[in-house]
This record gives sequence, C-alpha cells and structure tokens, in this order.
Amino acid sequence: MKILVSNDDGYQAAGILALVEMLQSLDFVEKITVVAPDRDRSGASHSLTLDQPLRPVEVQPDFYHVNGTPTDCVHLAINGLLDFMPDMVISGINAGANLGDDVLYSGTVAAAMEGRFLGLPAIAVSMGNYKTPQHYSTATQVLSNLIKRLHQYPLSRDTILNINVPNVPFEALKGMQITRLGHRHQSEPMIKAFDPRGRAIYWLGPPGNARDDGEGTDFYALSQNITSITPLQIDLTRHADIPILSEWLSLT
Repeated sequence: MKILVSNDDGYQAAGILALVEMLQSLDFVEKITVVAPDRDRSGASHSLTLDQPLRPVEVQPDFYHVNGTPTDCVHLAINGLLDFMPDMVISGINAGANLGDDVLYSGTVAAAMEGRFLGLPAIAVSMGNYKTPQHYSTATQVLSNLIKRLHQYPLSRDTILNINVPNVPFEALKGMQITRLGHRHQSEPMIKAFDPRGRAIYWLGPPGNARDDGEGTDFYALSQNITSITPLQIDLTRHADIPILSEWLSLT
C-alpha cells in the first residue's frame, strides 16, 4: 500500500510526525510520501492557490513542504509531483477536533476530500484537544487498527472518514462509534481591537458551542471518550427540494 500524507498544521507539526512514524511500522505499507504545507494553514478549508506558483521543497526523501494550502498539497502531489498513484490519502493528525460544522472550514478535512475528488479513499484524523493535545499515541493506535481493517476490507474509493480521537491515554478510550455530524451554535462575535495607528482590526471569535450534540453525534462520542468515525460525502445537493423548486419555477 502506498500512502500520501498531508495536514493543515504544517510539515513540522507533532501530529504528522507521529502519523508517519506509525505508518512506518505497518508491514503492508510499502511507501509513505508526505506533502504538507510549509506553515500552519488551519481553517484554509478547500481553497486552492491561484495567484502564485507552488514550490515543493523536498526536506528529506519522500517528505515535501509546499507554500500552499492543504488542498494544494494533495492536488499537486497527485497531479504532477509524484510519479505514482497513492492507494490512500491520510490527513492529520490535527491538533484539535473537527466536529460538526468544523468540516466546512477544516484544512485537515479538505485535504482528505481532495483525495476523494481524485478517486482515492481518504481519512481525516484529529485529536480532541486544541490547546494541549498530549496523546497522539492514542490516535496512532486507533488509526493503525483502522488502516489494518481497511487493508483487509477496503471501502469504496469515494469514501471519506472523518475521525476524531479523544485526548486521553489509549487505555481510557471507551471504544469507537460510527456517528453523524452534530451542529454548533453561531460563532462568538468578532473581537475588535486597534492597531498602533488607531485603525480598527478584528480577530475571529471562538467557535460556537455545540447545539446538536445528542447521542449519535460526533460531539457526543468525543464527550464520552469514544472515538468518533463519521463517513462524509461530497454531494451537497438538497435532493428533497428538487421537485418543490421545479414546481415553483413552473408557476406563472
């Protein structure tokens, strides 16, 4: 198995290094290639860089950093940088959970989605604590077991798994659960400040607290020290509204 690894925290982040070390221990993984941003690009969502060239730098064999977004990295890797096609894309391990509405903004999830757009099964994996994620080894053990299972029982090539692992020792985990995305309340207000010249500047406020976080959601699983596995799809079409809108257009 040949695996392409990326993230949104940057190529020097502790999570991506822990992920690579774990993958190197799997005997059925024949090649690991890292193509990741040259700095933290959290919140980049599915953006592409269109106003400047991308410059991949190979810092060691099969380990590149790129002056672009997570999506740039995966797109570049598969459409020009690599001379082979990976069997899987894994994005992470992110410092901080990607739950519910977070998937719309997450560069971690976007990198995995780009793999899916290119016909590859993909995994996004995140730790449940943003400020001090201490237990990357828990995430690597969870991911190791899942990859072994996927190697034996592959999923369809348009599958995206969004995995969130509690920031606890492995022994404290209470299992894994297939979940749906929950929802957050609206984000907190922007934080207004002033630069040294007295001009107004704004910082994004904290994300909203969970609103839909009942049993069965990714929020609930993580709160119970359960690893959340949410299958994602790309089709955003609201199919149920197509007949209603078609009738609406026909009205005179």
